[in-house]
Amino acid sequence: MTSSFPGLGAPSFGFLQSTAWRAALALLVVFVMLAMTGWTAVRGSKDDANPLATARSAWEHASFRGHRLPATDSAPGTLAAFFRKLSRADRATLADRYPLVVGNMGGAPVDLRYQANERALRQAGELERKRMHDRRLTPVGRQEASRLMHRFASMRGPGRQILAFDPAGGGRAAEVFGDLRQARHVSVVVPGVDTNLATFERTARATSAPAGMAKSLYDAERSVRDSDSRTAVIAWADYTAPAGLGVGAATGRLAEAGAVRLNALVRALPKAASVALMCHSYGSVVCGVAAHRLPSSVTDIAVAGSPGMRAETAAGLRAGARVWAMRNPDDWIQDVPYMEVGGLGHGADPVTAAFGSRVLSAAGAEGHAGYFVPGTESLRNFAKIGVGAVSSVHCAAQDRECSADLA
Repeated sequence: MTSSFPGLGAPSFGFLQSTAWRAALALLVVFVMLAMTGWTAVRGSKDDANPLATARSAWEHASFRGHRLPATDSAPGTLAAFFRKLSRADRATLADRYPLVVGNMGGAPVDLRYQANERALRQAGELERKRMHDRRLTPVGRQEASRLMHRFASMRGPGRQILAFDPAGGGRAAEVFGDLRQARHVSVVVPGVDTNLATFERTARATSAPAGMAKSLYDAERSVRDSDSRTAVIAWADYTAPAGLGVGAATGRLAEAGAVRLNALVRALPKAASVALMCHSYGSVVCGVAAHRLPSSVTDIAVAGSPGMRAETAAGLRAGARVWAMRNPDDWIQDVPYMEVGGLGHGADPVTAAFGSRVLSAAGAEGHAGYFVPGTESLRNFAKIGVGAVSSVHCAAQDRECSADLA
């Protein structure tokens, strides 16, 4: 057995060749590789631990115009019908009174969700402003509050369309680029490890963060020749991702919870739109777990830099969608052992012939976070899949079957 790391030699004892040894090595390598991403968890708040749950409880016990409000977990169609019956003024009143609830409610009109989340972000920013001057906090805590206050202000900027916002813990969010109401094609970017409010957007290396990934993809989709301009892209950081170095990154527990949320998002999107999932790193684990539950509106699942999809083959995903995969030659994720033992690891490598996905070219992409950089083949391929122009994607040179399928 050889090692991908210099200095980590092959053990000479037979028992070290056992399944237990390989599982331990897999876990070690996963942890080391995930630590190299450079993203770190930021926040652990002692304020209201779950303001969204508190707001939902208030909604559930309230009435409006003499009638009980619908359950927050009602089907999107039920909630959409409820809001259609309300006047514009009544909708605005509910968004103003329960911004966190309405802003995260699948089935509520998207413009109303944007409005509600703008208010929720303003309220969260005011709370962080107060925390900046709270002497009960450490200097690090006050500095953290300052960073979050500025992040919330940025997310409220002109033209921002925040589809979901939850300030609890590290926080969750989703942002829309384009007109979601009129879109014929919707792409959902599902990011990976250390996704939270602190890492939702970046100034430097913007396309390594969810908002930058989605904005770059939206621009690329609009530039695809002969494509339908009615597209929208969602930066979907609305699940609890693993926080850097930890068991969560090597197991599927958080992916399973994220898959439930991803499925709920997709089922609340406009019925007439086709949906493509663009899944990066641990986000591909989420997409793999969700695959068999997704509605028929999801036509494509494309993964980049994947540590595995919790399946041994594409057929094993039981997805109704086409499955695509890509990885550039210098992505460190290739050094993670592609296996699953006792719940550790995420299964087979999606870019191998045995897995059975259509393997795409990622030419021009560099490292683990470079797949959404403008000018790369990886981004162009994502964009073509997003707008339904799958016949013009560029397959990886080694995948002759992919090229034959498109011929």
